[in-house]
Amino acid sequence: MHSPDLPLVPRGTGADQVLAGYLHTQAAGFLRSLRLHRESGADTAGAEEAARALRRAARRISGALHTYRSLLEPGWADQLRAELAWLSGLLALEHACTSRLARLLDALARLSGAGPVPQARNEGTAAHEGTAANAANETAAAPVPDAKAGVRGAGARGALTVGAARAGALLERQLTLGRTRAHSAALQALGSSRFHAVADAVALLASEVPLTAAAAVPADLLDLHADAAQERLLDAVAVLPLARAAHPYNAEALVHGLANAPAGEAQDTPWHHVRLLLRLHRYAQEVRIMAPGTDPLLTVAARALDRHRDAAEAASAAAAAARTPRIAPATAYALGVLHADQRHEVEAARFAFHQVWQEVSHGPAESRGSRTVAAP
Repeated sequence: MHSPDLPLVPRGTGADQVLAGYLHTQAAGFLRSLRLHRESGADTAGAEEAARALRRAARRISGALHTYRSLLEPGWADQLRAELAWLSGLLALEHACTSRLARLLDALARLSGAGPVPQARNEGTAAHEGTAANAANETAAAPVPDAKAGVRGAGARGALTVGAARAGALLERQLTLGRTRAHSAALQALGSSRFHAVADAVALLASEVPLTAAAAVPADLLDLHADAAQERLLDAVAVLPLARAAHPYNAEALVHGLANAPAGEAQDTPWHHVRLLLRLHRYAQEVRIMAPGTDPLLTVAARALDRHRDAAEAASAAAAAARTPRIAPATAYALGVLHADQRHEVEAARFAFHQVWQEVSHGPAESRGSRTVAAP
């Protein structure tokens, strides 16, 4: 899945040099982001941007340690990778609560009619114009709707409007509390001896990488490790129900999401696993080309899976809020509609991933490596 537009590592370069250079670069970025985070002070926006850069560097270091573990001291690599995963996950909690609250409140405003309705998804301007023309013709030819049906629809919208305000207030209380706790936990962690040990290990990594004798090989052999990461990704994608996801509005994510919590999580888990493996594959490509950035199609696929994760977690937050004791029926109704809306967003993200994965699957042979992906 290497893009032919991206340069490969120059011939004659050793694998140890390439891997060490990549880790040096990411470690320097980690330390620079840490310094910016400490200097941000009361600048909330600056602190958030520094935390994102810190997580970005931590993920890339951890990904390289995972993919190229056999070229590094295993004990050191495993310990540092676990500590970086702890730090990245802890720093991500506050941002996740903030973005989840904004997502749910925007969805509530859209569903209740209090906010602007977004444009429908379309393939392009021409397709959009054709759809609009067909819709206009169908509307002109359609019979006048039943008055009772209109009253029922207005009643449902009215019930949603009444419950949306209370549902939004409930979500804001719960997620703001979660964000506050995450912020406190992050501040406590950044001042802990555990974090200082991680920072010291990364600082050492910026100047010295504990490589093994297995790394003293030509850089071309790094492709073996990157190909192994690609194989794991392809095996995980093969398990996904892509044939089902190829049909928009298939309601699979919604139906499973209405089941009990373990069933819904079990249905989402393979997609989350593919998201993590795709990230590892993209980071392995970055090591191969000695530069940030990967195949644009893989970036689009990764964003689709990020949307899938965000929508699934937002739906879980709505379901958790709906289980709050002694809430009004209108509030529970609004939260149920919100949960269904986010599960539809899960379906949309799966459909988008299927579409871009078809392009990845049918791309040029040299851009996919030795193995192709069978069309569902």
